[in-house]
Amino acid sequence: MAKKTVVTLVDDIDGSEAIETLAFSFDGTSYEIDLSKSNAKAFRKAMQSYVDAGRKTSVRTGRRPASRTSDARDIRAWAAANGVDVPARGRIPASVQEQYRAAAS
Repeated sequence: MAKKTVVTLVDDIDGSEAIETLAFSFDGTSYEIDLSKSNAKAFRKAMQSYVDAGRKTSVRTGRRPASRTSDARDIRAWAAANGVDVPARGRIPASVQEQYRAAAS
């Protein structure tokens, strides 16, 4: 027996059928909203004066930069001096890195 799943987007404003999902960001929080053609047009019209007056920025990621070798060396030395088990090579567990940062602050 065949099975068919149908997904229908619903406009988040008025409950009608949505035709697109718009992504936007405000005060550091990213949002998505599903809108019908008319509500998408109204959203773009409402935002246009702010877009015209604003400036584009690059997208920020939530990732931290990878640890540098000197950081790893310092963490391993601290761990050895404080009886914390840490592998001699490879990635240092996040829990050990957190302990090191807490002790250093």
